[in-house]
Amino acid sequence: MDRQPGWSVRLKLTLSYAAVIMLSGGMLLAVVWVFLLRYVPAVMRTPTPGSGPHWPAGPDRAALVSAFAPKAAAMLVFLLFFGLVGGWILAGSMLSPLTRITNATRLAANGSLSHRVHLEGRQDEFRELADAFDTMLERLEAHDAEQQRFAANASHELRTPLAITQTLLDVARNDKDGDTGELIDRLRYVNTRAIDLTEALLLLSRANQRAFTRGHVDLSLAAEEATETLLALAEKHGVALETSGDQAPTIGSHALLLQMATNLVHNAIVHNLPEQGTVWVRTSVEPGNVVLTVENTGEKVTPQALSTLTEPFQRGSQRIRTDHAGVGLGLAIVKSIAQAHDGSLTLTPRAAGGLIVTVKLPVAPLDQ
Repeated sequence: MDRQPGWSVRLKLTLSYAAVIMLSGGMLLAVVWVFLLRYVPAVMRTPTPGSGPHWPAGPDRAALVSAFAPKAAAMLVFLLFFGLVGGWILAGSMLSPLTRITNATRLAANGSLSHRVHLEGRQDEFRELADAFDTMLERLEAHDAEQQRFAANASHELRTPLAITQTLLDVARNDKDGDTGELIDRLRYVNTRAIDLTEALLLLSRANQRAFTRGHVDLSLAAEEATETLLALAEKHGVALETSGDQAPTIGSHALLLQMATNLVHNAIVHNLPEQGTVWVRTSVEPGNVVLTVENTGEKVTPQALSTLTEPFQRGSQRIRTDHAGVGLGLAIVKSIAQAHDGSLTLTPRAAGGLIVTVKLPVAPLDQ
């Protein structure tokens, strides 16, 4: 936005300080002058012989004015000079933290998110502003790095099915006598995987942007619907599903929360023991939050692998079954949906192997 040039804040503060000092000095001189006038007559009378007691003769009002006015004017000039110089120095000292914050803002606007203000001194308004600005820069830098990582990974993941498709088509063109049915099946599989990946990316973007309509949702019903939908998959993998819990009312998007529960149960099924695995799905209510917990048996998860499971396209080799690799966005989508609903996601490895995933969302107000 183009703005007309104006006075700097430092100059405004300087003039304000000088004006306050001038006003205070003028009022003080006025008070002194008023009190002097009360005891000085306009014309000093000479006492006559034989009169009663009297005060010693002194100067009259005209003489007092001629003596007082030049000194008062000189004092006002001194106060004006002192107010301007002192105000300029004092305003500069007080605004120096703001200058550092402004410089950091310009650097951030030019793309340098690594710069920090790091304002020294005790806590005051400027320190709070600087600390809040540093916190914002840290989050922006982390978000920017995450977006760059995500873009690079997404490009790589989307390029893979396209490259496979290109290879299959080249082979089919060079081999005129090849099995067309097998080629079509492979192309269909690759295309389906590309569609799943694209839909997952769109869902992740939608959750990150919080572009959804909020309404009353019972998280326990969403979890129950997700388990019923995936019951056939659980039977195929030999995994037992156990659900329990109370009503868990919250506010959000039913479609996104259902997708979140579905992803959690799906991950728990496909990343389980080769046989006789179990998945426990529980909902509960605690002060201020509703809780969805999905626990599954499986291989032990190392702390190093645990820290990367919610990153996009991080699959963790120890938790991947050979017959279902997924697109690597399951827990990343869950995390984004939880954060979009002002909630949190916690991953905890089970001592016997497997994972405990806990999602906490704000409980719906009683008047909702």
